Amino acid sequence: MMSSRSLFFIALLPPVSIQDEVNQIKQYFSDRYASSHAQKSPPHITLQPPFEWNRESVGVLEECLSQFVSDRSQVPITLSGFAAFAPRVIFVNVLKTPELLNFQADLTNHLKITLGIVDERSQGRPFAPHMTVAFKDLTKQNFKAAWPEFQDKPFQSEFVANQLTLLIHTNGRWNIFKEFPF
Repeated sequence: MMSSRSLFFIALLPPVSIQDEVNQIKQYFSDRYASSHAQKSPPHITLQPPFEWNRESVGVLEECLSQFVSDRSQVPITLSGFAAFAPRVIFVNVLKTPELLNFQADLTNHLKITLGIVDERSQGRPFAPHMTVAFKDLTKQNFKAAWPEFQDKPFQSEFVANQLTLLIHTNGRWNIFKEFPF
């Protein structure tokens, strides 16, 4: 029998105009540097990394997120240039504003207290908001070639995040499962 557990993660998604721009950069990495893994999800800022959840009780997860956003105000987001986690990840840099840092800390705390969802790996390190454009299948060699091209490349954009997005992993891709407006 197939497991009824699915992988989910929680993120902030930029407006479609910014998604289109970031998707063009992902496509460039696919064409130029044979790195297409980032195309398996819409452009996003991960707030809660992937976790397993039982499909039958997804209503409990939805209720928890609805409750969380019910008294939230919008979060201003600033995208500024590119940065990297050497030697495999290149991303659009997201400014660490107090609003964003507090929002993410509140969310992960809420998930931990309400549902016991904890990401062990991110527990020991500070939240580093980013919008990945190349990772996993970006070879170290291609990273060395791409990073000088992107490290000083301008990218500037701002948007106001007004909803939380729950994504689900299906057929090798991340798809929007449900959105929770603030």
